[in-house]
Amino acid sequence: MSARNFDWGFPRWGEYGRDQDPVQVRLCDRVGCMEKGEHPAPKSPNSREKWHFCERHAAEFNRSYNYFDGVSAEEAERMQKEDEAQREYARTNTWAWMGPDGSSAREEALDVLGLPETANADEIKSAYRKLAKRYHPDINPGDPEAAKRFHDIRAAYDLLKEAA
Repeated sequence: MSARNFDWGFPRWGEYGRDQDPVQVRLCDRVGCMEKGEHPAPKSPNSREKWHFCERHAAEFNRSYNYFDGVSAEEAERMQKEDEAQREYARTNTWAWMGPDGSSAREEALDVLGLPETANADEIKSAYRKLAKRYHPDINPGDPEAAKRFHDIRAAYDLLKEAA
């Protein structure tokens, strides 16, 4: 025999969320703060232990936090070089040639492929294939200019392909 359900009609008579378990909320680790501690911050460099702050106290903590505190000079220099290399890599991505408003990216990409502004998707694809065959590194081994040109052509095509 089935159990009778007394939760009928509108509105439902049961309280909302009664089928869900309570959620564990971590409070901010700042003394006296009763906000949610949703922003983890390291207690010290190279440590897995973390403080959990609310947004206001996380900002306050980050203002005075020195990431390189307690790190040797050689390791700090290595970390800075890695960070610079990462920033340099980010600058070379496809979107780096875009103007601040993003308006000139299409025009520059079309110039790289040698196409007018009225070019359609088929013309873009055809021009890309023709130029890619001419400047591909396998066809021009050891030619850094051809490799750079091929990279520019590929970036222009990727940008135009996504926009189409």
